[in-house]
Amino acid sequence: MTSATSDRAGSSGEPPVLRAARRTGLIDQVIDQLRDQITGGTWAIGARIPTEAELAALTGTSRNTVREAVQSLVHAGLLERRQGSGTYVLAASELAGAVSRRVAGAHEHHILEVRRTLEVGAARLAATRRTPEDVARLRGLLAERTAASHRGDFERAVELDVDLHRAIGHAAHNPVLTDLYENFLDALSESVRLNFAMVGHIDDDEHAALVDAIEAGDGDSAATEAACYLDLLLDEVPDPD
Repeated sequence: MTSATSDRAGSSGEPPVLRAARRTGLIDQVIDQLRDQITGGTWAIGARIPTEAELAALTGTSRNTVREAVQSLVHAGLLERRQGSGTYVLAASELAGAVSRRVAGAHEHHILEVRRTLEVGAARLAATRRTPEDVARLRGLLAERTAASHRGDFERAVELDVDLHRAIGHAAHNPVLTDLYENFLDALSESVRLNFAMVGHIDDDEHAALVDAIEAGDGDSAATEAACYLDLLLDEVPDPD
C-alpha cells in the first residue's frame, strides 16, 4: 500500500473492509457502508477517504453511484469535499455534524443556556446513578484541575474542566444524554475557555460542592449547584435578544 493510500485508509493503516453492493438500492447500500467506516472509526475525523475510483472498485459499483453516496454524506455533515485535495471526514455522526453547524457562530449567551439545560439535568441524574468509579473519576479530575491551576497551566485546567463536565454527563448513565454531550464538546470547550478568560482566574473551589452533592446522592443539591455557577455566567453575558 502506498503512503497516500495508507493516509486515506484512516488511522489503522488498513484498507477499509467493504463488500460488493447488491443491485437494488445501490446508493443507499454504499451510503450505509461509508457511514459505517466513519462511525466505526476506520476513517478518523480529518482523514482523507479513498477516491471515487477506489470506492467504486471496493463496493463493486459505478463511480456515479459512489459520487451520489458521498454527496449524500457531505449534505449530512459527515464528509467535506476540498477542491483539488479530495474528500475528508468532517464529523463522526450526523448529530455531530448538525450540532457543529448549528453552534458555529452562535452567541455565547445561547451556548450558556444550552449548557445550563444539559448540565443541570445531568447533575441531577448523576447524583442518583453514579457509581463508586464515577465518583473517583470526578474527584481525580477536580484534583488535577486544581493542580493545573496552581502551576499556571491555563490550557490544561480548561481541558480538565471540560473533562469534569463530560464525566458528570457520563455518570448520568443515559446514552442519549451522553451522545449529546459528546457532540457538544467543541462548543463546551470554547465556552469554558471564554468563561475562564472573562473571570480572569480559575476558582479552585468551583464544582467542589457539585461533586460533593453527586457523591452524596443529593439530586436537588447537585442540580442547584450546577445551575448556580451557570446563572452567574449568564448574568455576565448580555442576552442578544
